[in-house]
Formats: sequence, structure tokens, C-alpha cells
Amino acid sequence: MAFNQEIRKSVEDSVLCWLATSSIDNTPNVSPKKIFKCYGSDKIIVANIASPKTVSNIKVNPGVCLSCIDILVQKGYQLKGKARIVDNTDSAFMQMEALLSEMTGGKFPFSTITEITIQSAKPILAPRYILYPETTEAEQIVSAKKSYGLS
Repeated sequence: MAFNQEIRKSVEDSVLCWLATSSIDNTPNVSPKKIFKCYGSDKIIVANIASPKTVSNIKVNPGVCLSCIDILVQKGYQLKGKARIVDNTDSAFMQMEALLSEMTGGKFPFSTITEITIQSAKPILAPRYILYPETTEAEQIVSAKKSYGLS
């Protein structure tokens, strides 16, 4: 599945995502990310705010998986790709930093950015959509709000 407009909208609508990395000896690490944005035609950039393990893992193993979901609709995408760490010596850093800094309001400084080139994408669906195909998004939102005590 290509990194199309539907996936981009889903990513942009997500308020939190999870970035999975792996060390050189294949020890997994998953870290929540709040400051991220689609960038260019096939990339997502993520501010490295408090992510020393994520950064060190990417430096030795660039394969990553990013999962973004709407927690109420319970749909989203699993995105796999190659990551690289971008610092202030990179010519693209300032442009990326400006986009991500809009989201932080300057409250969360970062000195590096993870740039992920998306290579594959697949949908994430709550089991209810599969087990009960007649489920609407509106019904799922009501159910999720009740489950999370938001009603």
C-alpha cells in the first residue's frame, strides 16, 4: 500500500503514535511520540525530545515501524520504513525543525529529528470492525468513549 492521501490524513489526525525500533542485537523498543508530521511525499518526521534509546537504535538499525491510530474510531495505519537521525548539520534540519516547533510552541526543545521514509503501510482496525462488519465509525466512537469512561 502506497503512502497516499488517506494515510497522510490519518497520520495527521493522530495525536499520538508509537515508534518501534530494534537494537543491533534485535532488542525491541517502543516509544510513544507526540510531535510528528508528514514531510514530503513519502516521509514522516518526529522530534526527538526524550528518546535516547530510539536514537541509538536507529543509528545501528534503521528499520522502524510507526503505528498511528485514532483512539476513538480505532482505525489507523502501521507504517514500516527506514529511519535516519537528522541533526543541525543537515541542510534539511531547519525546515523540519520549524514544522515540528509549531507543534511544541517552543516548550519542548529537541536537537535531532527522526526522518522516516515510508516503504509499506497496512491498515490497523479494531477487531469489532472485522467480527461485526456492520459496525459504523459512529458506533465504534460511542463504544470507545464508554470503554474509556469519556461518556
